[in-house]
Amino acid sequence: MLRRQSFDTSVPTVLVRLDRNPFHHGTLGAARSLGRAGIPVHAVVESSTSPVARSRYLRSARASPGTTSSTELAALLHRIADETAPEISGGPSAPLLVLPLDDVSALALARHRAELSPRFLLPEQTEEQLLRVADKAELAETCGDLGLPHPRTELPAGADEAAAMAWSLGLPVVAKWSRPWLLPAGGGLRSTSIVRSLAEVRELYARTPEAGSRLLLQRLLPAGRDLDWFFHGYVDTRGGCTTGATGLKERSWPDGAGLTAAGRWTVNPAVDRAARELFAALGYRGVCDLDFRLDRSTGAYHLLDFNPRPGAQFRLFADPEGLDVVRALHLDLTGRPVPPHSPAYGRRFVVENYAALSLLASPRRRYAAEPRTAPHRTEYAWWAADDPAPALAMGCAWLGHLLRKALTSLRRRLKSLRTRPQVPPTTPAARSSSNQLTPR
Repeated sequence: MLRRQSFDTSVPTVLVRLDRNPFHHGTLGAARSLGRAGIPVHAVVESSTSPVARSRYLRSARASPGTTSSTELAALLHRIADETAPEISGGPSAPLLVLPLDDVSALALARHRAELSPRFLLPEQTEEQLLRVADKAELAETCGDLGLPHPRTELPAGADEAAAMAWSLGLPVVAKWSRPWLLPAGGGLRSTSIVRSLAEVRELYARTPEAGSRLLLQRLLPAGRDLDWFFHGYVDTRGGCTTGATGLKERSWPDGAGLTAAGRWTVNPAVDRAARELFAALGYRGVCDLDFRLDRSTGAYHLLDFNPRPGAQFRLFADPEGLDVVRALHLDLTGRPVPPHSPAYGRRFVVENYAALSLLASPRRRYAAEPRTAPHRTEYAWWAADDPAPALAMGCAWLGHLLRKALTSLRRRLKSLRTRPQVPPTTPAARSSSNQLTPR
């Protein structure tokens, strides 16, 4: 572990996540990472009863505003600062560091950065800079401007055009909403989906007003073993990225196209170089999470997503001294030197609930070959011997979640059976009877 005196423990951190996902393991990872370093940690999450709120490393958990209003978020942060002032050695004027853990939080904080400073420490980011990468349509344009490989992307202006573009790209295609943080909760719309027919494309486009942002269609790059990679890094106030590494996605959920359920710290010079060149071109500052997929036909790594905040699996890249991107952020914004990041190739990260689903979906899939000389250590997203309560709370909540989904599926199945039209009898006797009743 890093020495506790390396950190300014008089500067607490407020974790902010405005989405309603109680199974966001990245929030727990951030609480543990900073809390183990002796830094007071508070959180704004979906509920004070969230599994992450059970962590021993979290001083308090507050429910996020009922909306994604950045004004309400700013007001809540000021209330937290006032309430936590007695525990801060610097008094009411001492700063707090704020760490967003989803895109909508990052954008809201960047929008109000000027008025939040200097009471709250944030990276030098503007909303416009973040939208260049967080908005999926703008990311495609940014990649095109910079010559960075990116899947061919089309932006339809109508249902007919969407169908024509999907046909041109070649079914199946990837469908994304450009600003997924605007999707209504409980509406059944996914930020990313794979559509396999023109009818599906038309139906999805028809829901554009409900989604709140543009629908874009992308060429589907073939999935497969050793093709999905990611880069997590922290770009400091001087523009340097000494804390950054590449990882290989071994399992995902949904299988082949979703979040990382199991990953391994693996060196990839091409991905590392592409990420750092992009940071320099954009003048980016702060924590980031980038997803790449290798196109075997060309040998190029295509940038799929750029998340301007910590990725949920950022703890994969905790080095032997405990340094990760979240700790690097705290050190840098409090004026402390950030030590060099030491590689720990072979280290694994497993998200228990999603890895189990992935295993059930594709039990025969094997992990990629691992160098025999690589150190082997696995960190779990939820379970930790020094902090077991969140895993137990998550397990109970996850079981309830699966039972609710199973009951909903069963009700739909029963409803479809009840409403299914009756099929006329087809026995010889029935046909004979039918013929007798049919007028000639």
